Amino acid sequence: MLRVRSLGHIRFAGSFMKETFVLIADVGAPIAGALIAGAFIFIIMKQIMGGVVGQINTLKGFTLSLITRVKTINNDMIRLDTSVSAALELSPDLERIARSENFVEDGSIDARRD
Repeated sequence: MLRVRSLGHIRFAGSFMKETFVLIADVGAPIAGALIAGAFIFIIMKQIMGGVVGQINTLKGFTLSLITRVKTINNDMIRLDTSVSAALELSPDLERIARSENFVEDGSIDARRD
């Protein structure tokens, strides 16, 4: 028993082939081939670029997490430096602490100045 859906696909394939032959008859075989090749290249480039954009977004996420980690590690280093200085009864390096304080630059807090 044939389904109507499968007949629709056969009709679509038949009409597509008919339109292809009409295109070749109207513009000629080399031009029709160039148009089909151009469409194929466009589809392939679209898929490649979609994959590249996805990879760039992944790398952007990694970069943002590494920036956050650097800020956290810098603050931890300052805290350890002051704790060790206090334990050894030394004065902490106030200039380094002042350089590494959070300050706003370009609208974001940056703790990486040392």
